[in-house]
Amino acid sequence: MNAQNGNLSFIVLGASGDLARRKVIPALFALYCQNLLPANFQVLGFARTKMTDEAFREMITAHLTCRYTPGEACGERMTEFLARCFYRAGRYDSRESFQALYGTLRELEGPQEACRIFYFAVPPSIFHDIAHALGGAGLVRPAGSQPWTRVVIEKPFGTDRASSDELSQQIKTVFDERQIFRIDHYLGKEVIQNLMALRFANLIFEPIWNRLYVDKVFISWAETIGIEGRAGYFDGIGVIRDVMQNHLLQMLALVAMEQPVSLTKYVRDEKVKVLRSILPVTIEDLVLGQYAAGGGQKGYREEPGVPANSNTSTYAMAVLRVRSRRWSGVPFILSAGKALDRNMTEIRIQFKRTAGHVFLDKWPEGLPPNELVIRVQPDESIKFGIMNKVPGLGLNLEHTELNLRYASAFDGLIPEAYESLILDVIRGDPGLFICEDELEASWDVFTPVLHEIDEKRIEPEPYAFGSAGPAGIQKMLSKFPPRW
Repeated sequence: MNAQNGNLSFIVLGASGDLARRKVIPALFALYCQNLLPANFQVLGFARTKMTDEAFREMITAHLTCRYTPGEACGERMTEFLARCFYRAGRYDSRESFQALYGTLRELEGPQEACRIFYFAVPPSIFHDIAHALGGAGLVRPAGSQPWTRVVIEKPFGTDRASSDELSQQIKTVFDERQIFRIDHYLGKEVIQNLMALRFANLIFEPIWNRLYVDKVFISWAETIGIEGRAGYFDGIGVIRDVMQNHLLQMLALVAMEQPVSLTKYVRDEKVKVLRSILPVTIEDLVLGQYAAGGGQKGYREEPGVPANSNTSTYAMAVLRVRSRRWSGVPFILSAGKALDRNMTEIRIQFKRTAGHVFLDKWPEGLPPNELVIRVQPDESIKFGIMNKVPGLGLNLEHTELNLRYASAFDGLIPEAYESLILDVIRGDPGLFICEDELEASWDVFTPVLHEIDEKRIEPEPYAFGSAGPAGIQKMLSKFPPRW
């Protein structure tokens, strides 16, 4: 059965939580407004919190937007959508609770059997209990059956290779790997998806997308805020596990991979090859930082719930090396940090300097290198830095940018990441989701150094809240001067 033409039940586990209210259900509403959900669908929320259908609808209404149906039409669409939203309370480890959920589903679905998507908007610590309760209640159909069953799980997928493997094995006692969609919402962002179009639909980049012309690649993630009350999750996890091992490593894989055979599961195959070719990060390849008080803001160790002696890193820079013919010798410099002086996520591909040029009298130290910058957020854009002559009678050069801003270049709305990814789950397209092999390879890059940091309690370097980060950044970057 094709769910877009048939009957679909979308079950949100953890429906009273922030992720479900702010991201998952608003994405479903956005798809509904674009007529991308099947004619017969129902959204069933499940969580421990006791709530009526009406209270559930009232809770989620605050986060539904009229992006795709402005004006009076939005109210009608919202009413129609909410009428298909229901809620049941229960315990996550209770087969009886899920048997009651099964009974509710059968009532909602009617005589026509529905395809089912279970969205785990819950902490990974209870994935195993939920999966077994679902299986015990008869809610999970075998892989390959029609109508189908699929499950979506959110990061973090463990805290190292061993815990990730254990989590995968627990889930796979109930779900087949073909049914599992591990979501990394960064892969749903429009600019990230455009990376493949940029690389493989434009002939100009392929000849220079390699070690002969690329000097280094920067992949950066920065926030101006601190942990904002999330000490219970963040402390002991740190920014490497929270952002670098998943979001940034996925972006690296899309930059470095070879062209896939097609845009389905073969994308994942090529990403796995890249991840397996990355040397494990060593402590010498790292800069670790932790924000201190600054600009009237508290330091990390002063945040509620954070131990006074916490060694958790809120900033990290890691140098990764890809062992392949295309990328040998090119450093991939990943950085992620909180409480910095900017909000930004971008990929910056820096090319080698122009050698033997005719402007040596004006630029004896060398011309600034060309750069291709893919800005993921905010203000999605693609920029290409080149040298230009400054208008005038003299021959003066200036580094300028060719700038394609998505907001001005395209008339249509830019979909939210969850809209794109949930639609792929419905369609059964796994290309932008994380497979088990990919997860194993990505943890192998960071697990050894994470264990070393934890065992030796390596102290992160303090940096002021709102600054550019720890001083060790410049020392690390000085190891990689521009090349010709």
